Amino acid sequence: MNADLGETSRPEAIPAVRPTVRSGRGGARLRLAALAAVLPLALAACGGDKDGGGSGDAKPKGPSQAAVHISPKDGAHGVDPAGGLKVEAAKGKLVKVEVTGKGGKISGKYASGHTSWKPSGHLATGHDYRVSAVAKDSKGRTTSKHAKFSTLSPQHPVVGRYTPEDGQKVGVGMPVSINFNRPVSHREDVEKSVSVSADPEVDVQGHWFGDQRLDFRPEKFWKKGTKVSVRLNLDGVEAQDGVYGTQDKTVKFTVGRSQVSVVDAKSKQMVIKRDGKKYRKIPISSGSDEHPTYNGKMVISEKHRVTRMDGNTVGFGRKEEAGGYDIKDVPHAMRLSDSGTFIHGNYWNPPYSFGHSNLSHGCVGLRDPRGGGDPKAPGAWFYRHSMLGDVVQVKNSHDQTIQPDNGFSDWNMSWKKWTADQK
Repeated sequence: MNADLGETSRPEAIPAVRPTVRSGRGGARLRLAALAAVLPLALAACGGDKDGGGSGDAKPKGPSQAAVHISPKDGAHGVDPAGGLKVEAAKGKLVKVEVTGKGGKISGKYASGHTSWKPSGHLATGHDYRVSAVAKDSKGRTTSKHAKFSTLSPQHPVVGRYTPEDGQKVGVGMPVSINFNRPVSHREDVEKSVSVSADPEVDVQGHWFGDQRLDFRPEKFWKKGTKVSVRLNLDGVEAQDGVYGTQDKTVKFTVGRSQVSVVDAKSKQMVIKRDGKKYRKIPISSGSDEHPTYNGKMVISEKHRVTRMDGNTVGFGRKEEAGGYDIKDVPHAMRLSDSGTFIHGNYWNPPYSFGHSNLSHGCVGLRDPRGGGDPKAPGAWFYRHSMLGDVVQVKNSHDQTIQPDNGFSDWNMSWKKWTADQK
């Protein structure tokens, strides 16, 4: 060996054997015998004995002291998707947890020290799941456990009816509005399970109107051309105690050109602005002094080429002598509020009243023949140049500002109130 072994390892420490050199087979046997005597001593000096410090790589013997506990138990049915799964380790820590089910692998989070694991979100309802977990004790010995279970299938799920529809093109004033078929008491959990993203990016926040309606909007109107994606990850969310959602859907829509029409109840004129520029001016007739039109920003939520307007539906009754109405063949009607405010064609008032008199029960009227047969009439033109989500803003009326939850009038609430904590 070429290494310097120090004083205590000098070659002199190995007894020298000097065999007598002989020729023939006898000499060869003596040389082999001498070599056999020297090798064990040399190996002992270089490597040490088995118990004298070896490599230290031997695995500890015996079973692992760690134990894995999976909740729910193997084979369980009807498991709560919002909190029924948990994996824990005793006398050790978790080194691997894998859960598979709907959508593939389920992401999760370890608690501090890796003593427990939970899924990052809720599981889906009515699906099978498999769990595989490995834990290690303080000596590095591992143990594993496996389980499978199925989540519950709700008999009466919470369902959200959403606006706008998937694939629609809408005006800049259209909010994302979700109306639930049942009251939601766990509003924070439900809101976290709905995400709204926009391209170009803009801050979009949700706001609850009561316990069954959740709307989303940016601070100002959408920019034209914006692409919006709504993710409804409600499957497995506990909306109220023991009541779960089942929806798992993505809805996408596009914002078209910007159109904001400003109705001046005092001058009885409407100015249509397209992409910020004046597009057209149309004479109108708004609500009378007795039944004024709401002030504020309203959004077109429905379009009807021809409809019937029945005073019974909004509390006025049908008898004209008692202040009611029942008007058939109303042309080019577009809804602005849930309470019955429309902007529509009007054939029953004299043509000269538009731009001069406010005669309606609260709607905004445009000159139009019965049934809307004249494409050049103001009512027909405005209907043709409007889309769902366009904004109609009324000013200088003697009525109050419309409430934000009356139709899609969300924009009448300040951003500060919209984003305020609603707990």
